[in-house]
Amino acid sequence: MKNLKSVKTISIVLLFMMIFAIVSCGDKTENKVKTNDKNSSMESSKEKTDDTAKSNDTTKSNDTTKSNDTADHKEKATSQHEMVFRFNNGTEPQTLDPGTMTGVPEARLAENLFEGLTSYSPKDLSPKPGVAESWKLSDDGLTWTFYLRKNAKWSDGTPITAETFRWSWLRNLDPVTASKYAQFLWDIENAEQYTKGEVVDPNKVGIKAVSDYVLEVKLKTPVGYFLDLTCFHTFFPIPKHIVDKHGNDAWYREENIVSNGPFVLSKWVSQQRIEMIPNPKYWDRDKVKLSKVIFYPHEDSNTSLTMYLNGELEMVSTVPIQRLDEIKDRDDFHNEPYLGTYFYRFNTTRPPFDNPKVRKALAMTIDRSSIVRYITKGGQRPAYGFVPPTIPGWKYKSNLKEDVEKAKKLLAEAGYPNGEGFPKMTLLYNTSDSHKPIAEAIVQRWKEVLGIDMSIENQEWQVYLDLVHNLDYDIARAGWIGDYTDPNTFSDMMTTDNGNNSTGWSNKEYDELILKKGKYETDHKKRYKYFEKAEAILVEEMPIIPIYSYVSQWMLSTKVKGIYGNIRDIHPLKEVYIEN
Repeated sequence: MKNLKSVKTISIVLLFMMIFAIVSCGDKTENKVKTNDKNSSMESSKEKTDDTAKSNDTTKSNDTTKSNDTADHKEKATSQHEMVFRFNNGTEPQTLDPGTMTGVPEARLAENLFEGLTSYSPKDLSPKPGVAESWKLSDDGLTWTFYLRKNAKWSDGTPITAETFRWSWLRNLDPVTASKYAQFLWDIENAEQYTKGEVVDPNKVGIKAVSDYVLEVKLKTPVGYFLDLTCFHTFFPIPKHIVDKHGNDAWYREENIVSNGPFVLSKWVSQQRIEMIPNPKYWDRDKVKLSKVIFYPHEDSNTSLTMYLNGELEMVSTVPIQRLDEIKDRDDFHNEPYLGTYFYRFNTTRPPFDNPKVRKALAMTIDRSSIVRYITKGGQRPAYGFVPPTIPGWKYKSNLKEDVEKAKKLLAEAGYPNGEGFPKMTLLYNTSDSHKPIAEAIVQRWKEVLGIDMSIENQEWQVYLDLVHNLDYDIARAGWIGDYTDPNTFSDMMTTDNGNNSTGWSNKEYDELILKKGKYETDHKKRYKYFEKAEAILVEEMPIIPIYSYVSQWMLSTKVKGIYGNIRDIHPLKEVYIEN
């Protein structure tokens, strides 16, 4: 009995020692996990990737049945080899509808969620096969025939056919849709007339679904850059079955949207982030290397740069003026020529800006050289015309120059000598620490030279766009980035019926030069002469004030591969990957 009792006593002691050891180990593990969650931003990223991995596994489970143990093991392995690309997009998008969007931030999102008949080559942005695997052009240059892939599908598995594109383009032409880029489709036979209500039968528009996978497009005259346009978001397909179900204003919301590009929308937290993951139904899925893309909407470029330098972003598209000296010599800083013009719009429907003399007076007093030398400081060039010099073959020489005395004379002739009696006006700009110092410098210059007292006002991106498009402003900051490498991508914007004109300005001779002569002239030299003459009219009447030609300044982690500099600052993420 004594020996048995001793054995029991020893057993009980050993049991308690084992329990204590297990509990102690559990406490340490829990503390370690909590510490990592609190202090490591990388842990936060992995948790998000786990969500992505679960989503991918769920999608794959429709095709293949696997045990839970195997799936869990695969998910953990995937999370350790994740490849997340984080980018600051600069603002909250106004929409994700490719047919109605107008801004660069929105276009960046659309170019990764959707794909047109063609898509951009990452190095030079030349059109390469997208949904269309091939195409041909008739000898007279009027008829394009596109042959679509039979494995192109929406992310919900619905096939994409020639009728998908026909319906989508007609939707954008419909004035009810209010697409600001509808005129990009007006090169198509009867497309302009359809938008204007002069043709009501959609079958008369030169867009025909010959069969499920053959699309025929008839132009009203040869257009050399039409194939380039098919890369542009206005030409992207729209999921009719989703629009019909949820409506024009809700189909692209997180809970509803389907897309056909290399990525799909997985999360949209307003004013915080947009997340994308690879599209499992994408026809070229094997080329997509990134496991997740995160777009942040930070409008403060200082915040964005700080995040990048802290390793919280792989790329930023803008660099704050004040910090250029800090980073300009780094290997990960890029400064490239850019197909864009920074300018101010006049609301020409509001006095006194309905008077060209007033507009010219303000334009002639801006010290552009000082702005690019002391404020932007990034290699920008003073602009005295709208079409930038980065377009090959563009040689227009503007007669606009800084001339204070002439500006004072014009203002006096308009009835405001030394600024006397000039109404209180406001200069509007979208929230950005780069726009503010420029606006302050220009307004101060107008006050000192012309005696005009003007206030400045900033608005968040979506509000700013609405004010400009509704002509609810006096003067507004603007920037225009070429949609293709041709003067028409700038000049066309200022024609009377263009949805992006947003100045109220109209000139019949200008419209004729752009829409009837320059746009369709096949002789290159003659064509450019028409555009140069139109540019002279624009400079003479000055509905806009060109300020400088852009350069693109961006930071890119040296670990990121597959992104290249180009004059349009477009960077498809389809084949991008991150080393290590």
